[in-house]
Amino acid sequence: MPIGISVKLEGSTYSRNFMAKLPISVQLYTLRDLTAKDLPGVLKSLNKIGYGAAELAGYGNLKSAAEVKKAFDDAGMKVSGAHVGIEQLEADLASVIRDHHTLGNKNVVIPWLDESRRGSAEIWRKLAGMCNTIGAKLAAEGLTLAYHNHDFEFEKFDGKYGLDILWEHSDAKLLKSELDVFWVKRGGVDPAAYIQQHGSRVKLIHLKDLVAGAELKFAPVGEGTLDFIAITDAAVAAGVEWGAVEQDDCYGQDPLENVAISYRNLQKLGIA
Repeated sequence: MPIGISVKLEGSTYSRNFMAKLPISVQLYTLRDLTAKDLPGVLKSLNKIGYGAAELAGYGNLKSAAEVKKAFDDAGMKVSGAHVGIEQLEADLASVIRDHHTLGNKNVVIPWLDESRRGSAEIWRKLAGMCNTIGAKLAAEGLTLAYHNHDFEFEKFDGKYGLDILWEHSDAKLLKSELDVFWVKRGGVDPAAYIQQHGSRVKLIHLKDLVAGAELKFAPVGEGTLDFIAITDAAVAAGVEWGAVEQDDCYGQDPLENVAISYRNLQKLGIA
């Protein structure tokens, strides 16, 4: 039976018609200054907050996938995904595959494109073909390739968003979406509607909030303007595997406290 609830967080009231929980992770890019000194210690602190998984953005102060895997195991954490530069995927895919088998990670995510890889419809189509090739090789090894967006993907070429050209010309079985809801909103698109539009193609999402009235300012989840009830309900309906909390800039505040605020707010909303 659907359950109606209403939750108030910092001046915003969220309502939902059913309880839909999403597996929650945290993107370690948020904690990059801390992981550069002590990745094992950061993972243990995250587990104490309540996180059971984290998404990698490099290895911090550790040198190998085996060391990282041990740090995750010691902290009682899982690897929910990992950002891997497209240049590394092109140059040494065999090593990427080997390392991610060691890590126990299934989701390999392209985190960023420089300007030379996103300037026209033709370039987006070329990228789609490349992702099909890389995605097929990863799929043969039991791994999934995903693409993480910013807002530049919502520039239009021939009347279509660059991101939609990428989806249109790539195989949905070989390239998934890690949809960053902050950047979707910054691109002028409703995140929940975009998840609904693309359905099962969206395998992962990034959860971060946008401060009201700011040109560009990040906030912990539930402290800004995004409707995380609508977003996570759409994500659960689409079969999203993980929602990773991320905050690109904490503006001098303790990033561990900021991701703790995000986690507590997700709990209050009935999501975590």
